[in-house]
Amino acid sequence: MSNHKTTNFQYAFLDSGTGGLPYFAQLRAHAAEASCVYLADTRHFPYGEKTRDEVIRFATATVGELLEKFSPEVVIVACNTISVAALSALRERYSVPFVGTVPAIKLGAAKSVNRKIGLLATERTVSDPYTDDLISQFASDCEVTKIGDSKLVSRIESELVTAGREARIEAVKPSIERFRAAGVDTIVLACTHFLHVSDEIREVAGPGITIIDSREGVVQQALRLVPPRAHDTGADALYISGGISPEMEGRYQTYAKLFGMKWGGII
Repeated sequence: MSNHKTTNFQYAFLDSGTGGLPYFAQLRAHAAEASCVYLADTRHFPYGEKTRDEVIRFATATVGELLEKFSPEVVIVACNTISVAALSALRERYSVPFVGTVPAIKLGAAKSVNRKIGLLATERTVSDPYTDDLISQFASDCEVTKIGDSKLVSRIESELVTAGREARIEAVKPSIERFRAAGVDTIVLACTHFLHVSDEIREVAGPGITIIDSREGVVQQALRLVPPRAHDTGADALYISGGISPEMEGRYQTYAKLFGMKWGGII
């Protein structure tokens, strides 16, 4: 990475890959005047299969690069795994405010009528003590079925963002059918990648199951911390950290166009 610092952006989004893009789109819908930069830490994808210590180490280093390069006023950690495992460490290390995307267990418990909740996440998020603490605090009277589906995360990252409806339906069916068999009436989407296929998840789940995600709450918190203002940075930009094939880099260029961002390349 060069030492050259770019023009300041108000809002920075960090994810292991494409999962945070729906959060960017949500903020953009509320604040057309805001300036946003998005960093996909492709060098360390997938975070969901790493140890807690690895998540903390990689996320801390990547955030350091992000802050040095872009000087954002707030960082939206648009990755449940990083938020669950490393958010407290990031806040201890850096003075910039962070907004995390932790599993919306509290909202899921509030919505559930039969007290049976499904949690769809990565293996790291499913097994992390932070998630167990959330369940104990907000859903202690609920039966929580936890599914870590890193295979689905990888498929979303590599192909499903731009895939057709039928491929997306088939990809989400196995996990959703397991939740249906467990009798849940509410599913919490606790990996940001799943928001790319949330319409298909709702379709497969059917009208009897409520689907919960944290998009609106996270975006509103970011806007409260840093009110948007007009900017002169030009187009919003998408960067990657590298470590991927030319084919995947090409897909990221496509994702940038799809979400109305300029392609920044490797940070």
